[in-house]
Amino acid sequence: MLFVSDTAKNKIAEIKGSESLGEDYFVRVTVTSGGCSGLSYQMDFDNESQPNDQVFEDNDVTVVTDLKSFLYLCNTTLEFSGGLNGKGFHFSNPNATRTCGCGESFAV
Repeated sequence: MLFVSDTAKNKIAEIKGSESLGEDYFVRVTVTSGGCSGLSYQMDFDNESQPNDQVFEDNDVTVVTDLKSFLYLCNTTLEFSGGLNGKGFHFSNPNATRTCGCGESFAV
């Protein structure tokens, strides 16, 4: 399962509204090789399903990931922090054994 915090839900709704994205758009999260810790998160809006997509609904937000990425993302929560010290969107991933200082990459 992938989870979405209330603050992330609100920011996603705000972005979808400002970019006029329809209800058929969802959040796609993938894990790619790269970053200073070895693996990086990538998050986009998408409206096309792919074979082997894993679809999760939490807090009225649909989050989709491919099967390979899900192995790294299981039980992860998508968070959002604003303000002067905010990080924007970030992931609270219980599977990560190490993260970089900027929070953009991780290792398992």
